[in-house]
Amino acid sequence: MQQQELVAAQFGATASAYLTSAVHAQGADLEQLRQELADLIPADKRASSTVLDLGCGAGHASFAAATVAGTVTAYDLSLEMLDVVAGAARDRGLANIVTRQGAAETLPFEDGTFCAVVSRMSAHHWRNVPAALREMRRVLKPGGKVVLIDIAGAEDPLRDTWLQSVELLRDPSHVRDYTGPAWRAMFESAGFAADEIGVSPAWRIGIEFESWVTRMRTAPVAVEAIRHLWQLAPAEVREHYRVQVDGSFDLEAVMVTARAR
Repeated sequence: MQQQELVAAQFGATASAYLTSAVHAQGADLEQLRQELADLIPADKRASSTVLDLGCGAGHASFAAATVAGTVTAYDLSLEMLDVVAGAARDRGLANIVTRQGAAETLPFEDGTFCAVVSRMSAHHWRNVPAALREMRRVLKPGGKVVLIDIAGAEDPLRDTWLQSVELLRDPSHVRDYTGPAWRAMFESAGFAADEIGVSPAWRIGIEFESWVTRMRTAPVAVEAIRHLWQLAPAEVREHYRVQVDGSFDLEAVMVTARAR
């Protein structure tokens, strides 16, 4: 099975769970994302504005963007996820959300189509992040903006090894959590000017272990392996991720913004 097929299979089977997941449906970052778009799009231009939600998942970033943009395209590999987004948009009265299936690395849109591209908690599944960022840059209008939010990797190799291992055991479609400096370097390589790239300080997201593995339908053998890894982890790793007796812990996230000239 190819990586894109694995991602679609993993999330197709769990689409509805991500709509109701508190970790995904809530968070100050959603309001910050909405505000970034509100600041970008003048009130008198909102009706004609276009936003792409790349790797939309259950659509929470799309729902936030739809309150300040004319049209939001929710884009994802999983048809089941897109069905969930379309249904939830109807329920919320958000008629300005449309769905489209595809991969982040090959966007089926013309150059300069969108005022903004957003992505939230998706990029760690992408097989080729540099290619996806180049596609983001291509489909942005001049002066357009990217707002990308994702789980943050650790700059310390020891912590990063433990983090990536736990992530992969829980979800085989996981590729990599990247650090803030890594994101900055990749955005620069994709053609975004260094002085137009902003990387936020990392913030913490509390992960309740049981719901975290249940949502992904993680196999029992993998659940036990994750518990075993946390038990074996050096004290500095356990302390940094605030690992609790029941396996609950903290992830870290980062927001990257970039403007297209």
